[in-house]
Amino acid sequence: MRLLNKVALVTGATSGIGEATAILFAKEGASVTLTGRHQERGRRVCDTILRSGGKAIFVAADVRKADECRQAIERTVTTFGCLDILFNNAGVFYPHTALDCSEKEWDEQIDVNLKGTFLMSKFALPEMLRRGSGVIINNSSGWGIVGGDSAVAYCASKGGVVLLTKAMAIDHGRGGIRVNCICPGDVDTPMLPPDARMRGLKWQDYLAGCANRPLGRIGVPEEIAKAALFLACEDSSFMTGAALVVDGGGTAD
Repeated sequence: MRLLNKVALVTGATSGIGEATAILFAKEGASVTLTGRHQERGRRVCDTILRSGGKAIFVAADVRKADECRQAIERTVTTFGCLDILFNNAGVFYPHTALDCSEKEWDEQIDVNLKGTFLMSKFALPEMLRRGSGVIINNSSGWGIVGGDSAVAYCASKGGVVLLTKAMAIDHGRGGIRVNCICPGDVDTPMLPPDARMRGLKWQDYLAGCANRPLGRIGVPEEIAKAALFLACEDSSFMTGAALVVDGGGTAD
């Protein structure tokens, strides 16, 4: 129960890493607000937590929209009394080079991955600063540290998340706020099969490419959730401004 009596908000909590993290945070004692654009999936995850004896609410929110981010924070504080932990996890990905990336797909990836992280943090920080404590965890990527093929907008957005993390850590450390990010490698989430299809690869061929990593496999959402839990709890009390790579050795290869 490393998050006993804590309140957390997880964006993009309707599937994949966000779902696994919301469930783990609740299991560790936190009251959790789940946000996302898919209401049916969000309510399903919320019900899973409630049936297990946890505390959770779902708030439909698009992280690209300031009013919806503000409302998600306000609803969390109204329901649970405060906000201790923000996990900015919502993200999208389209595989393109600079030549074939449309302006629409560029804007969506920058807006969801980077602007959404900024907006949620902007509205969470006043509540955390008022109480003199808080943790913000941003989900970046291994491709926010090194380049990736056919991922120009994604790399730009996730690289921005890494430096946004460091800048906020510097700005708000004296206010009792720790800000870190996670840089996952390939993880078995609903994002990967569409990536394989858009690259013209069969799923097994896609997985075979991932097998070239030092650990020889892709990750699972629960492994990234455990990294988020580490950054959320007191086990990481002297960490801020860090980019924690959890990628099976992909960036080391």
